[in-house]
Amino acid sequence: MDKHPKISESEWMVMRVLWAKSPLTANDVIEQLTGKTKWKPKTIKTLIDRLVKKGAVKFEKEGRRYRYYPAVGRDECIATERQSFVRRVYGRTTKPMLAAFLEDAELSPDDISELKEILEQKAEE
Repeated sequence: MDKHPKISESEWMVMRVLWAKSPLTANDVIEQLTGKTKWKPKTIKTLIDRLVKKGAVKFEKEGRRYRYYPAVGRDECIATERQSFVRRVYGRTTKPMLAAFLEDAELSPDDISELKEILEQKAEE
């Protein structure tokens, strides 16, 4: 899939369930989200239908039942969201975003060391 679908915050919750285990029926997804949301089953089925229409979820028909599974990977969706965020909020400029995150973050010495390694690897590219 060349263009990744834009997934709403509510749809992300459904996708997390499907990424964790799939294929699942709509009732399985409803069961997984019960207690985590106050959504009615019809709302969850609507979210699944939207994700199917967006191409983020596919299904297999088994008799009268449908089993849903992700059509896009979790990492791909995260990358798309990250790029969208940088574009919208920081005007495609990564440095101010990273600086703001680092200023706000509580980092352990290990975290700092790991971040330094990432920056050193970037410098070598």
